[in-house]
Parts: sequence; C-alpha cells; structure tokens
Amino acid sequence: MKRRVFISKSMTAAAGTLILPAIVPASVIGKNPPSDKINIGWIGCGRQGRGDVMGTLGFDSCVFVAVSDVDSNRMGPGKKMIDDFYARQTGISNYSNVKMFGDYKEMLLDKSIDAVMITTPDHWHSQPAIEAALAGKDIYLEKPTSLTITEGRLLSDVVKRKKVILQVGTQQRSSAQFRVAAELVRNGRIGKLHTVKIGLPGDPSGPEAPEMSIPKNLNYDMWLGSTPMVYYTEMRVHPQNSITDRPGWLRCEQFGAGMITGWGQHHFDSAAWGMDTELTGPVSIEAVADFPKSGIWDVHGDFMAKSEYTNGITMLTSGGYPNGVRYEGTDGWIFVTRGNYRATASDPIPQGQDNPPLSASDPKLMAPIGENEKHLYVSTSQQGNWLDCIKSRQEPVSPVEIGHRACTVCLVTHIAMKLGRKLTWDPDKEKFLKDDEANSMLSRPQRAPYGTNYIKM
Repeated sequence: MKRRVFISKSMTAAAGTLILPAIVPASVIGKNPPSDKINIGWIGCGRQGRGDVMGTLGFDSCVFVAVSDVDSNRMGPGKKMIDDFYARQTGISNYSNVKMFGDYKEMLLDKSIDAVMITTPDHWHSQPAIEAALAGKDIYLEKPTSLTITEGRLLSDVVKRKKVILQVGTQQRSSAQFRVAAELVRNGRIGKLHTVKIGLPGDPSGPEAPEMSIPKNLNYDMWLGSTPMVYYTEMRVHPQNSITDRPGWLRCEQFGAGMITGWGQHHFDSAAWGMDTELTGPVSIEAVADFPKSGIWDVHGDFMAKSEYTNGITMLTSGGYPNGVRYEGTDGWIFVTRGNYRATASDPIPQGQDNPPLSASDPKLMAPIGENEKHLYVSTSQQGNWLDCIKSRQEPVSPVEIGHRACTVCLVTHIAMKLGRKLTWDPDKEKFLKDDEANSMLSRPQRAPYGTNYIKM
C-alpha cells in the first residue's frame, strides 16, 4: 500500500496539486553516490509504463537517463515526467536531461545504460527483452512475458545464458496477501488442495473502424513490428489525445490475446505460487469462449477454462468467479484478491463494495505462519526488489522462467479457446501431444525485419 500511495501522490504532484515526499537523489543527499547508481532506460512510454517508472523513481539506487518510444507524442511527455521529477526533488530545473531514442536499439548501444524497463504493447515484449539481455542489460519486463510460447522459451533461455537480472511485472508477488495465501495453502491450512478457481473477465467487442491517416508523430511500421501490415486506425493503436486512457491494441488479437494474458498472467502466477507448480504447467486444457463476429476488437469475451495438473489439482478460470484466486482443499478454502486496489481505471475490480484482500472459510485458517512453517520469498516492491537484485545478482521475486511458465498457461488456454476441444500438454517438452494443429499455434508468422526470428544471436 505504501508504494501505491507514493505513486498516487507522485502522479498528483506532477499535476501541481501535491508535494512529493522528500526523496532526494544521492548526488544531492543520499547513501548512493552517482557512480553507484543503476542507469535505467525506459522503453515504451505509455499508460502502464508511467506507473512502473513512478514506482521506481523514488529509489535512491537508480536514475533514469533515457526514454524510447515510436510515438514522439508519448516519448516527449515520458522525458518530461522524469525531468520534472528530478527537478522537484533537487530544486534544480535542469538537473537531468533524459536522452530520447526513436529506436530502442540505439538506446541498447549506449554502454552507460545498465538496465531497461520495457513497458511496450504485448507484441513488443520478447524482442526488446532478448536484445537487451544480449546487450548485457538487466531488465524489468511488463507482463505478458511473450506473445507466443516459442518466443517465451527463447527469452528465458537467453536471459539465463547471459546471466542478466529480469524481473517480470507480475506485481502481485509483492502484495503481501498473495504471498500469505500461497504460504497458508502450501503449509496445508486447507488440507489437501484439489481445486483452484480464478476469476478473470473477458473484453467487450467494438465497432468497425475506418482507415485514418497515420499521425506524423508515430512510426507505425515499427509499432506494428512483427505483426501483419494492416491499415492505421486510432482504435487499434492508442489514443492520440491521451496517455492514460486504455489503448485499443489490448483488444486486438494481432497484438495480444485479451484478458487471458492481460490479467491472466497475474492470477495464473499467483495460483502457481500456492499450487507449487511454478516451474511446470498443466497436462490438459479445455476451454470455451465467445469471440466477436465483427468489429475491430476481436479478443475473447466470456469464457470458461479447465486445466488439470499431475498433482491432482484442477484449475477453473472464468469471468463468472470473483476476480482473484480461490484455493479449495479438503479442510476449507482461502480466497485472495487485490481488494479495492485498481492499478488503472479500467481494471475489472468491483467498486462500491468492500473487497477484503484475504478471506477464508474459517478465520482460523489465516492464523500467522509459524517460525518452523514454510515461508516464501518476501518482496514489498516489485521495482525495489528488481533494483536490489541488480545490485546483489540474486534471483528476483518474479524471475524469467517462472514468468514464462505463467504466461504459457495463458497461451495454451488461449489456444484451447480457439480450437474448442480438450488438449493434452507436455510441460517438459512444451508441446501438445498428437495435435499438429495446436502445435502450429505455438508460434506466429513474423514480418521481417521485426521479430525474434531475426535477432542476431
């Protein structure tokens, strides 16, 4: 909650209505001299990234030195947000002069940059992360980890080979209630775990959208990246007059998979923490889903999915369940959610009612974890943990392989939605058994010169 309050106050201060907490860079007063700071470049200056950056700026151990975006109308405000922050903290109007790069690859060539924060649209996650790892940069990567299972596997392998620190933006791992819920379940408080129910809604359909002239401030060819060339219309990209409104690409399958990856990776990751399946996956998946028959927005709507694991656990996912993760065992149940917290105005969190972050069939099940019981990784800030691990070179709370595995659950579920039949999955080989059609969906065609297929390893 402290991090959320800080972000909220920081954002409001940017509008000139509140004064930020007195967090002064070390070059003025602090424990970390400039030579010890982590120099960070920010790739993708949109809505989600602004919250991530504001959640990182308050740490004395780092300094943002560069921004990159294919839309100059987003890159400019991104630079200004950072420059204004440092100006407020130091009282020096020109304290920082953040560099701007229209192509993030030029940023990666800058040897003074130690790490990058990647908050691009989903179809631009894996490629810059892989290229950053190859350049020796540490990485904060927004979820979903990848758009396909093939590129997710490549990302995880490259990160491990290059020994860089990658933190996935599955920030529920740094929310105490999700860790405590997983600890309670793994310590047997609800007996033998047999069922996990995840509440995850779909997206609404949208209208047809006519072709529009490409804004001069947008490199549309690069924005499309490895995906097919389609005509520009604002509804499939992002608003030109707002950075904080929800972008249209979130509802286009060309650039993602909808809520199954958008929020799914958060909840599947949290569920796996309690199920003790973080480094594996389901062995069978089946799903039904509604898909729009017209309109530019074509991601899934209402759906129901069922996954089965070798440890006997069945996971059910649907918009019909409350948003969160409910663990059911032989001796009771535990439900965990974000409570009333909303990262953005469009988050699928019910308003106007009390949403306790942690509840159980019997309050006694939530008694504190004992000293001799199993304890899980403790992090109080996703960004702070990333910075600490860059310094220590220890594994972060949301490392790349665990992120890839959670994203894989999203993607195999999406494939099951599209095919409408039960699929058998081998989580070790990361292949469907005896199903060529399903296996053909483990990757997507890539439009040269963009895409992970064209990276020089």
